[in-house]
Amino acid sequence: MSVNLQKGQKVSLSKDHAGLSRVIVGLGWDEVKRPGGFFMPKPQAIDCDAFAILLQNGHIVDAKDIVYFGNLTHASGAVRHMGDNLTGAGDGDDEQIIIDLGSVPAVYDRIVIGVNIYQAHQRGQHFGMIQNAFIRLVDGRNNNEMCIYNLTDNYSGMTAMYFGEVYRHNGEWKFSAVGQGTGDDSIGTFAQRFR
Repeated sequence: MSVNLQKGQKVSLSKDHAGLSRVIVGLGWDEVKRPGGFFMPKPQAIDCDAFAILLQNGHIVDAKDIVYFGNLTHASGAVRHMGDNLTGAGDGDDEQIIIDLGSVPAVYDRIVIGVNIYQAHQRGQHFGMIQNAFIRLVDGRNNNEMCIYNLTDNYSGMTAMYFGEVYRHNGEWKFSAVGQGTGDDSIGTFAQRFR
């Protein structure tokens, strides 16, 4: 049975799902309908990009530890991005990141999951133009949803989102729902927060 998480809530993955090895992290969002008219240019689609950052003792050590549309698979093979969705149209997950918990090298203790809006500042776009944003974790063995966190705060003016993190604590894997918006203009700028 899936758990609906609130901002700041933590849930154990390995304790509640014995033998869990593969987690599918699904992220989704919809654009808020924007007004258009005969003489107004059609609004440019908002291109949200999901990413995962593997941290060592809470810090990013190498740019190769960022898994995103330009680096789909971590060198360890433990984290894979399933490809870029340019519009967020349609139901269900817009982008997915697969984490093979058993293959995550021991030096990594946290995997930050985030989303940023591609060229947000140039296009005048922000998360106030996004609705129904969520992150959910699915058991890769049976496709059962373990938990979901629906973002409900107003993130107007924010261009990147720290959705949550999968982390190792006392030998077990947990997930924390963070839901923190930032004004970072790229995945690289967001990653600087963890230097």
